[in-house]
Amino acid sequence: MTSSGRAAHWQAVYESKGEREVSWFQESPSPSIELIALTGAGPTSAIVDIGGGTSRLVDALLSAGYTGVTVLDLSNAALAASRARLGAASDGVDWIVADVTAWQPKRTYDVWHDRAAFHFLSAPEEQAAYVGCIRRAVKIGGHVIIGTFAVDGPEKCSGLPVTRHSADSIAALLGAGFKLTDHRRHQHATPWQSVQNFQFSSFIRMS
Repeated sequence: MTSSGRAAHWQAVYESKGEREVSWFQESPSPSIELIALTGAGPTSAIVDIGGGTSRLVDALLSAGYTGVTVLDLSNAALAASRARLGAASDGVDWIVADVTAWQPKRTYDVWHDRAAFHFLSAPEEQAAYVGCIRRAVKIGGHVIIGTFAVDGPEKCSGLPVTRHSADSIAALLGAGFKLTDHRRHQHATPWQSVQNFQFSSFIRMS
């Protein structure tokens, strides 16, 4: 799928569905919060949430005292919904509408977090572009957390095919310079109580 096609798809999803009408909704993003805490990130650490959309991770990060939060998503409608939900607190967040495969970050980050964006990138050139963006965006010594459908997770989401991953498959795509620090499974219950198997893989950038 082209970048413009992805943008149109996700804009339509967020314009037509409420927060609790999408399978990836989480009342509390506890797996992500725990993994971010394990990086040792402090209150002023620069954290970017890739494909953050309407996720409540930004709410949780702000409540925990983090002040250097960026949320990136393809859909302006999704980010507008998050800003509206947060109200005045949204002024402390950097909101970026962009396709991560083409994004040129203007700063570097201590923590890169992605729950359920990377697995939509199936073509080798898209995956390579994503990894290239990580290398532009994440500091040496910074952390990368990627949550995808596990190898026994769903094959599609939001009508689109996904690439299911293990920690090893993500490590192979990241290549040299990244050290695996944590990997764990998570069973996500959708708003309609079906279960989706996720894989979270955490890395530190060594070079």
